[in-house]
Amino acid sequence: MWQKTVAYFLGIISSVAVTTPVLAADKIEFSYPPFGDFDISIKDLELFVNEGKITKDFAFYANRATPEQLAQMRGFLGTKFQISPTVISQFTYSPIGEKMLLRFGELLQTPNRINGFYALRSALILSAASPEGLTLMNILKKYSSPSIRLNLSETTQIMGQLSELLQKRDIVVSQIQQIANQEITNSPKIDFAQKLDIRQTGDFQSNKITLSIHDRSRDGKSKTVLERKYDVDVYLPQPKSATGTVSVPYPVIVISHGLAEDRNSFVYLAQHLASYGFVVASLDHPVGNSQQFQQFLSGIASPPQATELIERPLDVKYLLNELQRLNETDPRLKNQLNLQQVGIIGHSLGGYTALALAGGTFDFAKIRQECNPNRSLNISTFLQCRANDLQDDNYSIKDDRIKAVMVMNPLNSVLFGDKGITTIPIPVMMVAATQDIFTPAVPEQIRPFSQLPSKDKYLALIENATHFSVQSDLPTSESVIPVPQGLLGPDRKSVYSYMNALGVAFFQTHLRDQPTYRPYLTSSYAQLISQPPLNLSLVNSAHGLAISQLLNQLYSNLYPPDPNSKLRK
Repeated sequence: MWQKTVAYFLGIISSVAVTTPVLAADKIEFSYPPFGDFDISIKDLELFVNEGKITKDFAFYANRATPEQLAQMRGFLGTKFQISPTVISQFTYSPIGEKMLLRFGELLQTPNRINGFYALRSALILSAASPEGLTLMNILKKYSSPSIRLNLSETTQIMGQLSELLQKRDIVVSQIQQIANQEITNSPKIDFAQKLDIRQTGDFQSNKITLSIHDRSRDGKSKTVLERKYDVDVYLPQPKSATGTVSVPYPVIVISHGLAEDRNSFVYLAQHLASYGFVVASLDHPVGNSQQFQQFLSGIASPPQATELIERPLDVKYLLNELQRLNETDPRLKNQLNLQQVGIIGHSLGGYTALALAGGTFDFAKIRQECNPNRSLNISTFLQCRANDLQDDNYSIKDDRIKAVMVMNPLNSVLFGDKGITTIPIPVMMVAATQDIFTPAVPEQIRPFSQLPSKDKYLALIENATHFSVQSDLPTSESVIPVPQGLLGPDRKSVYSYMNALGVAFFQTHLRDQPTYRPYLTSSYAQLISQPPLNLSLVNSAHGLAISQLLNQLYSNLYPPDPNSKLRK
């Protein structure tokens, strides 16, 4: 039992290191009743990390861990993070950063068992500012206390919960893959070799027009609403030849980026959809985009406020109004845009934006319950809980011009809950990544998919993909915070082909009402284009009930049966 506990403890050190690069000072102390108090010397750890040597004292713990655990811990402790002290300081003084530090401070305490919030913050900043840079070992030496007290009981409980959640996630993923395979077996065979390969570029070229939008009606509305001025890249289809039928006016698709992204994050998808005759408008939200987020991290801009959850969808609404005006007055666009047949694509926070515009509503009872306090292991809830600062209100966000929604790695579980997601009546495609640690697949995409009421809903599940797998492969110099390779996941080219093909099939079917594209929205087509290790599975509304029942069975403590649910009748 003791051997297993020590091995588990070393695993906790590794896991904490991944989640937040902070440990202790001269030693790490923890209690293991009834055996007493124990500690691990920081100097012994440093010798192990730098030279791979195991001292006599450290051997007491190392001998009870597997070689894989030791190698993993050594790698984590020795990794250098390329983050400036200004970035660390700005983030840890932001509302979200403070709440995250407070949460970790409950686990990593000072010797007198006080929350380690201030010690963690100073250690992070001092380490990043030192010549050695931000490494876990350097943080240990900068910690402003002679030791750190690991709250082993709560940490063990949390790690146990996390392990259980990961095991259940793997079961859900496996079951969805089995459902998709069963559908392939039971469905008529489709000869896609005789059909158009929609992964390839379509019949249109595109002309990019950059517009500058300024919604003066919202400028200075309150201290939390900043200037709503932003640029939009409009990709306008151009026929490759003068012959043939041109389908004008073209349906419009808006792309809403996530936090610290911008209108360049999905250029590949915008260009591909434009080649199939869609006008694509990719906007820079004025707050939370890559430039503004960089200014925030540099200390010259305020962090995004809770009101951004309202303002972001309003950016899209105003954009559609402006496009309607320009469609009547601008000779470059005149009469080419169909603003009554609008689709929207969103990633991460942009995914929330898209779902809100489609009719998703805040569940303030859920928000108050989950955020006071927030003890979730879901990282995205720290951002979602900003809604806790909003007044309860029936915010007018929905835009009836939007007829179809494609969301990639959206966050919404706390904001909408099971209740708020059911008010979205239009077709939705959810894209989920099994290795997404920021907006985890089960609570943020798979569960919401099962609750959507539309008869035209789809869940695209990408095995081994991460939160960043769908994003354009931008140069490192253009990234706000360089993303480590481990978080980027495998080569993303296959994911780009998935998004291109599914985007064309989904919007041709549900914006243009072209039934010839429905066969592409099947498990059979997903299997055809799937490429390991980023294996693609696709299920539709016919399987929503089965997935809902699976989730209710596995997560009965999180999703208690609703006595009023139609699924029970």
